[in-house]
Amino acid sequence: MKHANVAIFVPHAGCPQRCSFCSQNSITGQERLPTPDEVLRTLKTAEENLKEKSRFAEIAFFGGSFTAIDRGDMLALLEAAAPSVRDGVFSGIRISTRPDAIDEEVLELLSRYGVMTIELGAQSMDDSVLQRNRRGHTAQQVRQASRLIRDAGFSLGLQMMTGLWGDTAAGAMQTAWDFAELRPDCVRIYPTVVMKGTELALRYQSGEYVPMGLEETVELCCDLLEFFGEHSIPVIRLGLHSSPEMQRDRVAGPWHPAFRELCESRLFLRRLLAFLEQERILPGCVEIHVSSQWVSKAVGQSRCNLLELSRRGYQARVVPDPSVSPSEFLAFSQDNEFPVKE
Repeated sequence: MKHANVAIFVPHAGCPQRCSFCSQNSITGQERLPTPDEVLRTLKTAEENLKEKSRFAEIAFFGGSFTAIDRGDMLALLEAAAPSVRDGVFSGIRISTRPDAIDEEVLELLSRYGVMTIELGAQSMDDSVLQRNRRGHTAQQVRQASRLIRDAGFSLGLQMMTGLWGDTAAGAMQTAWDFAELRPDCVRIYPTVVMKGTELALRYQSGEYVPMGLEETVELCCDLLEFFGEHSIPVIRLGLHSSPEMQRDRVAGPWHPAFRELCESRLFLRRLLAFLEQERILPGCVEIHVSSQWVSKAVGQSRCNLLELSRRGYQARVVPDPSVSPSEFLAFSQDNEFPVKE
């Protein structure tokens, strides 16, 4: 059964300062901390909509620094959510928080309420980048918190950003290497988008900060997808969620409503071209078989993959094939079959 989250946002709650890029209200579409009654109503609606599938879903407190909010508020939210986990309606609770808001005492408390997964907003493992963007924590605190979380038996998630002020593509890849050493169970990747009302918007308008372009960001995130795949670390989110508030308040930066598909499509093209070169398949007619859910990724946005293949002399046709697993493909030239498992 596909994993699902029942997202409950706590924008800016618990954050000791505003990061240079942060505009949680625009990203989440929510202005304040939810009340316990609102949590109960959200869970009731989710249970009714998901029906028996709800037992595969996690209750997810996202958006702020959950373990840094007022302790009474944190416990009230957990007490509203915990009975649904104890009764088997939902599978557990997932939270996101700051690396410097984790210690043994708070982990023991979280374990009592059915919290199973803790995601850390690390963003970068370069202290100079963290300082410039006013994160308020260090890379060493990310390492320490990650070890405490794993040692306490929780699943560990790490969140990183690309294109931060002062960062580079090489710096983002080094963050990925540092993440892999911490053995997270999952990763989220968020390209930096300049939002109205943030410090980064002022830096952008003054010319001090230049955001990464969409093409450059897609290439970098392809590298990151490939890297984490090689290390068996699932990337469970790539790109910011689309919302009316996001589209209204975005000033600049590499945002696309189907950003992950852009990256997966580009990565598919990379692998296909590498295979054609490796097998010395000369330009001509090529038939590419993929699973039905990968057809759009193989073709590419606005048929960009087929156009690139055509530019290289390959007249390609993508065919849905139920025998091919997702992310794999079979390539046929005019005369021979060339299977590959990716």
